[in-house]
Amino acid sequence: MVRLRFAPSPTGNLHIGGLRTALYNYLYAKKHNGAFILRIEDTDLERSEQIYTESILEALSWCGLKWDEIYYQSKRTHIYQTYIDNMLKNGTAYKCYCTKERLEELKKNQIDKGENPHYDGFCKSIKEDLDKPYVVRINLTQKDISFNDSVHGELRFSSKEFDDFILQRSDGSFMYNFTNVVDDIEMNITHVIRGDDHITNTAKQLYIYDALNKKAPQFAHIPMILGPDKKRLSKRHGAQSVLEYRQMGFLPASLLNYLARLGWSHGDEEIFTMQKLLECFDLEGLNKSPAVFDQKKLLWLNGYYIRNTQAKDLYELSFGFLSQNCKNQNREYIEKAIEVMK
Repeated sequence: MVRLRFAPSPTGNLHIGGLRTALYNYLYAKKHNGAFILRIEDTDLERSEQIYTESILEALSWCGLKWDEIYYQSKRTHIYQTYIDNMLKNGTAYKCYCTKERLEELKKNQIDKGENPHYDGFCKSIKEDLDKPYVVRINLTQKDISFNDSVHGELRFSSKEFDDFILQRSDGSFMYNFTNVVDDIEMNITHVIRGDDHITNTAKQLYIYDALNKKAPQFAHIPMILGPDKKRLSKRHGAQSVLEYRQMGFLPASLLNYLARLGWSHGDEEIFTMQKLLECFDLEGLNKSPAVFDQKKLLWLNGYYIRNTQAKDLYELSFGFLSQNCKNQNREYIEKAIEVMK
């Protein structure tokens, strides 16, 4: 069974890039009669906030991206610890007792020699447990990693690019790449669609899959969304959160239609209802090159959907706004007004 996941961190509101990632995962899962998993990656206790979790859930619900299962990483620490304990037992990971001072001195000496800073494996040979603070590092195999990405084709990485990276911090918390792999294994994830800024993370994760003797999912790394200045879309471009677009009067259908075509092609067609997207979406249509966000085109699409949506449906979609801003609450009156205005 095909199983895909969307895994946001509740450290902020859901933005356009995140919604596009969620949409692609949702479309692929549903097209293949699979499951769409929502995983809230809330292990960063200092930055994660419940208000952002609720905002993410509300944004996905507004867009009609209904998840089949939902998980919270903060409730799964016992699972991660079990994996760490097993890796320490079989030698695929080890405890590192190096102090901050030693690591800083090591880094300085390597830079002075013209080397890229990396951990030297100093603690790898320590077999007994010491009464000192420690992190847990992967015992990296000296072999290169490659994988066939659905967007970029074959990607190769040399083991020389990586050191024995950390899996668990000294405070007991777990690193992103480790929890990501464990959850994808435990949740039987078959495909991962995410931004191409994660490609280096994927290489690290493949080393973890190898250490755990588990098969990795099929990866598809999609390019970033750019602003008009061809730089990564951000707040300086006026990029709003998904729920702000709702407040501005955009319909979820127009937003999803626009985002689906922002990095995926299917002939010269521009109008895609959700049903049509479910029929047509495929990984082969994903583009390698970044797409530029065009607010004018989004406005045009929104106008199209407003004109082609019945007044009663527009009333339902606008109810939250109308209930706060319309003095006359008579539904029949409002629907007639909507029909005239659209």
